[in-house]
Amino acid sequence: MSEWLVLALAMAAACVVVVIVTLVRHRTAAEDDDPSETPDVIEYMTMMIGVVYAIVLGLAIAGVWEARSVAQDHVQTEAQALHEISERVRVYPPDVRDRIRDDVNAYVGQVVTTEWKTMADKGRVTARGAELFQRIRQDVTDYQPKTDFEAQAYQPLVDQVSAADTARASRADSTGATMPGVVWFGLITGAVVTIGMVFALQIRRTKRELVLAGLFSALIAFLLFLIWDFDAPYSRGVAASAEPFLALFPHLHG
Repeated sequence: MSEWLVLALAMAAACVVVVIVTLVRHRTAAEDDDPSETPDVIEYMTMMIGVVYAIVLGLAIAGVWEARSVAQDHVQTEAQALHEISERVRVYPPDVRDRIRDDVNAYVGQVVTTEWKTMADKGRVTARGAELFQRIRQDVTDYQPKTDFEAQAYQPLVDQVSAADTARASRADSTGATMPGVVWFGLITGAVVTIGMVFALQIRRTKRELVLAGLFSALIAFLLFLIWDFDAPYSRGVAASAEPFLALFPHLHG
């Protein structure tokens, strides 16, 4: 099921539940029920609960967005390091240069196709990707420079391999969800309490109040959806992409 369909259903369900509960409560209310008797303290509590929950939602959205941005940075760093390796080996003999470039291309091809899908579906990187990366490391580190020019290029190449390895490890660590279950429990419970406090103010069946209650509940559903969508940086709607690899290795688009 599409994430956007889930969002639409969640928002519609929140609106429908609020409207139904309001109508049922209105029908079952006693004849002498007077909305004007709502204590001021309840209005204050409702306001404070709304403010606190808004802060919590804001922090949660900021946290998952930052995690998503960091995940994209890992991809950019890894792609750039591999591109530098591919370019800097031009000073090596043709057979060594071509072997390293072929292994880099094979690794990038594995990442943008098979490994990226595995990250999205299973939340992990592939053993094949690790094997291909190890081959790049061996190609670079095992070569013995034969000239001073090659020797000057050797250490920067090793450094780029190390940078790509670190970025790959960070990417692997970022594949899963970042929000603990207890936080989700708090967010969902807070949403129920916040929307539930609307009824403590004895909302009536007027068109204006029903529309505002529905929009308020839909807004909370939308914000919770954003948190859920950003929570897994590589696998949901607004996810980190493999575009840095494709931009630096355009011949792999096909």
